[in-house]
Amino acid sequence: MKEQTEALLATYTVFNQNRGRNLATRVSVAGTSRARRQGLLGKDSIEPEGGLWIAPCEAVHTFGMKTIIDVIFLDRHYRVSKLVKGLLPRRIAMCWKAASVLELAGGNIARSETRVGDQIQFQHSNE
Repeated sequence: MKEQTEALLATYTVFNQNRGRNLATRVSVAGTSRARRQGLLGKDSIEPEGGLWIAPCEAVHTFGMKTIIDVIFLDRHYRVSKLVKGLLPRRIAMCWKAASVLELAGGNIARSETRVGDQIQFQHSNE
């Protein structure tokens, strides 16, 4: 139980193995039902190196959000299944074959040159 709790509170660095680039260095996990429902709602912005990893998840919405986000849908092997660049507030994005979703600051997908099929790796950050 302690290990599960620590994993949910952990911060991750997210690395795109195909491009050799970090996507973000301060990604938190929304692994509980409550955390998944809350997500990034009410946030004015996401720091450039921040983000949220929602697991399990096949769809996200931006109702109640105040910022544009990039969304990366991942399969169960952490391969990119779908990319949504610049998702505006009051929108929905989904990918039925996704196992989890990364919500990142807008512009992150273009900056990292992430593509569908890329392999993503999660590493515990040292914060």
